[in-house]
Amino acid sequence: MTQLGLPDDIQACLFDLDGVVTKTAVVHAAAWKETFDAFLRDFDGDQGRPFDAAADYDEYVDGRPRADGVRAFLDSRGIHLPEGTPDDPPDARTVHGLGNRKNDLLLEKIRTGGVEAYDGTLRYLEAVRAAGLRTAIVSSSANCRDVLGAVDAEHFFDVRVDGVVAAERNLPGKPHPDTFLAAARDLGVEASRAAVFEDALAGMDAGRAGGFGYVVGLDRVGQSDALYAHGASVVVKDLAELGGKQ
Repeated sequence: MTQLGLPDDIQACLFDLDGVVTKTAVVHAAAWKETFDAFLRDFDGDQGRPFDAAADYDEYVDGRPRADGVRAFLDSRGIHLPEGTPDDPPDARTVHGLGNRKNDLLLEKIRTGGVEAYDGTLRYLEAVRAAGLRTAIVSSSANCRDVLGAVDAEHFFDVRVDGVVAAERNLPGKPHPDTFLAAARDLGVEASRAAVFEDALAGMDAGRAGGFGYVVGLDRVGQSDALYAHGASVVVKDLAELGGKQ
C-alpha cells in the first residue's frame, strides 16, 4: 500500500461529490424530504408515511440520478407517475416534475446556507495530485460544476463526469458503473488501475460492478456494514484516515 492508503498499482482516483468532497448530502436529503412529504400529503392525505431522510434517502435516492431516485422511492410506496419531460415545471405531477421541484429546493438551500467542503478530502486531494495520480469527479448531480466552484475545488480534477455529461453521452447513472467507467476512459486508465471514492450504497454497487481496483467507502452516517456489504474495499469516516501526508 502507498502513503495514500491505496494499492501500489492505482493510477487514478475517481471521487463522488456529495458526501465525499462536499457536505451537501444532508442538504440533498432535506430537499428530498420536503419534496416527497408535500407530494405524499397531497397524494395520500394524512395517511401518507413521511419520507425518512435517513433510511429512505440511503436506500432509494442517494447517489442516483434525480429521476431514478424519484422512480425508486415512489415504487417503494407502490406509486407510479407519468414520466413527463425534463422541462416539466416543479409543480407537475410527474417523475420529472418532482425531480425539478427537489432541484429548486436544493439550489435554494445552497444559496441560503452555502456549501462546505470536507477538509480531510481537500488535503487528501492535494496529496493525490502531488503524488502524480490522475483525478476525476463523478457525480449524478447536474449542479456539480457550480458546487465545486463554490468551494474552489474545480482545479483538483482533470475530468468531470456529472449529470450534465451523463445526459449528453446517454450514460446510465449509479448503481450502474458507466459514469465511473467513462471517467476512467477519459483519464486513459483501466478500471482495475483506478480507485473509487463514494459514500452512497449505489456508488459502492457501481464500483463493484465496474471492476475497479479499489473502492473506498466514506461512512458519514454510520453505515459501515452496509458499505462493506455493497462492495467497499475499505471504509473510513474521513479520507485523512488513509494517510496522504507528503
